[in-house]
Amino acid sequence: MTQAITPADISHNNLLMVAAGGLVSGIATTWLPALVDNLVGSNGRFPLVQFRLALIALPFAVLVFILGRCFSRNAWWAALLAAIITMIAFVCAVDAAILVEGNTGDAPRAMRYLLGGLTGGLVGTAVMAFGIALLPAGPRQVAAWWPMLITGALLGTLLALDDALGLDKIAFLYPLWQAGVAVRLVMVLRR
Repeated sequence: MTQAITPADISHNNLLMVAAGGLVSGIATTWLPALVDNLVGSNGRFPLVQFRLALIALPFAVLVFILGRCFSRNAWWAALLAAIITMIAFVCAVDAAILVEGNTGDAPRAMRYLLGGLTGGLVGTAVMAFGIALLPAGPRQVAAWWPMLITGALLGTLLALDDALGLDKIAFLYPLWQAGVAVRLVMVLRR
C-alpha cells in the first residue's frame, strides 16, 4: 500500500530523486526553446516573447507542482499556483539577467554573464519564494527561504561558466540550477 510522503519523511534518497527530477526538468528546459519556437514562433513582440519564456519554464513548473503535492500540506490548487508562480519567476529571472547583462557596458563578457546569472538566479528564486510563501502551507519565515535564495543566486552564476566553456547557446549547466533549487524547495516545504 502506497502512502503519501509527509514533510517529516524526507530522506537522502528522496532528495536524490528530487535532484534527479531537477536535472531532467533542466535538460528538458534547455531543449524546449527550439520546440516552442516552432509552435509559437520567435516573433519579437513583447507579449509573445514573455509567453514563449513561460512555456520554456513548463518542465520546471511541472516538477514544482509534483514537489508541492508530495512534500507540502498544500491542496492541489496551491501546488498548481506554485507551478504558475514558477513560470512567472522564470520570465522575471530571464528578463533580469538580460537587463543586467545588457547594462554592464564595456565590462568583459565573462563579468557580464556572471552578473547576469547571479541576478537572474536570485530574482527567479526570490519570486518563487515570495509567491510560494503566500500559499496556505508555505513557510512565512524569511529565514526558511534563505538557503534556497543563496543556492539559486550562486548556481545562477553557472551561466558565466556555460559562456566560458562555449555552451551558452544550450545552457549545459542550467539543469544544476533547477536541481539545486528543487532540493532547497523541498527542504523548505518540509518545515
